[in-house]
Amino acid sequence: MAQQLAGYTTFKYFLVTSVGPAVAHVEINRPAKLNAFLEAMWLELGQIFRQLSTDPEVRVVVLSGAGNRAFTAGLDVQAASQDSPLAPGRQDAVSDVGRKATLLRRHIQEFQDCITAVEKCEKPVICVANGISIGLAIDILCCADIRVCSRDTKFSVKEVDIGMAADIGTLSRLPKVVGSSSWVKDVCLSARYFGPAEALAVGFVSQVHDSKAAALDAAFKLAELISSKSPIAVQGTKELLNHAQDHPVDESLRYTGVWNSAALQSADFQVALLSGIQKKKPVFEKL
Repeated sequence: MAQQLAGYTTFKYFLVTSVGPAVAHVEINRPAKLNAFLEAMWLELGQIFRQLSTDPEVRVVVLSGAGNRAFTAGLDVQAASQDSPLAPGRQDAVSDVGRKATLLRRHIQEFQDCITAVEKCEKPVICVANGISIGLAIDILCCADIRVCSRDTKFSVKEVDIGMAADIGTLSRLPKVVGSSSWVKDVCLSARYFGPAEALAVGFVSQVHDSKAAALDAAFKLAELISSKSPIAVQGTKELLNHAQDHPVDESLRYTGVWNSAALQSADFQVALLSGIQKKKPVFEKL
């Protein structure tokens, strides 16, 4: 039985529960609006993942959307048109183009930083998509370490359909997540929908399940397995894999050497080695 995680009970738009030893489940909790994001929601998301990043009680995070209709339908466009720097009234209040641009840049940067908090979380993040998963959903999914989905998932990089280029991370991350530049430009320029089979074929997701419940169950089991490993080793592996995405092999090897020159001095290394010899399950301290 999932229980609310201590220290995460004050959030309005997210449920944060404990679903197993050292596994946190974060649910986007606005199902009546297809989990579409208001500004308050992305601010909460950033706060939650920054807190989870250093929470010693958590080793793995599973992120999903509440309800069966959507992971998230992206940005709540109606709310954004009324209460954001993009709102007509807010634009009219500032006449100078340079000042308008500065306000918009700050707004976009804040939004980007909140979503990037998912990627920067020290703990592995497993994202479970279902139903409508468009626009901001792709930004968030690209920040996750592992992506799984249900067969009813409908993906779309939707931004060109609302007259803009995606600016919260998809255009920067999606080309690194999948191996085909042609496919990335196909879906980003057209805003067309694509399904789980296509997402699996290009490597956007690594698992497809018959239902959201099955996808969540698989994510929780994987999270439990990862959480049983040394947190020093797991967090180091995530850090080194992310570093390798953006650096040449020689730089990555050098960084790995520097990282492990410290990490290998951890007691976890000896505990893991002895567990294999002694044929017993290792137990690692909190980090």
